[in-house]
Amino acid sequence: MAMSGGRDDGEPMMEMNTTPLIDVLLVLLIMFIITIPIQTHAVKVDLPQPDDRNVVTVDPQKNKIAITADGVVTWNGATVDEVTLRQYLDQTAAMSPEPELHFQPDANARYDVVDGILSIIKRSNVTKLGFVGNEQYRNDF
Repeated sequence: MAMSGGRDDGEPMMEMNTTPLIDVLLVLLIMFIITIPIQTHAVKVDLPQPDDRNVVTVDPQKNKIAITADGVVTWNGATVDEVTLRQYLDQTAAMSPEPELHFQPDANARYDVVDGILSIIKRSNVTKLGFVGNEQYRNDF
């Protein structure tokens, strides 16, 4: 409620009380000043350096993907993840002539892991794919 400053003519006061507005703006300004330096802090992280000794390359003749019973995928004997496997498969698909790709899943490997790796191979457009180790199941059927 605004109070008239000495005039009793019954008209409403036309001036706005800006003191609460200025108080709110000052509080917001102080909050911004406090929070902005927190966002600019840098955290030092020691990242691992690449090791040149464990470089796995793509063989121009033949490459082997194996899946162990516990679901570990290896490329020519070195453990790889799905992203790295896709990069190697893209490199083999770009080579001329394209190297052979041997696929050897363990008999006890989970089907969903084997199916996932086969779908990665299919999406990479590799044309020379062979299954290795199927001869061990010849007498089972």
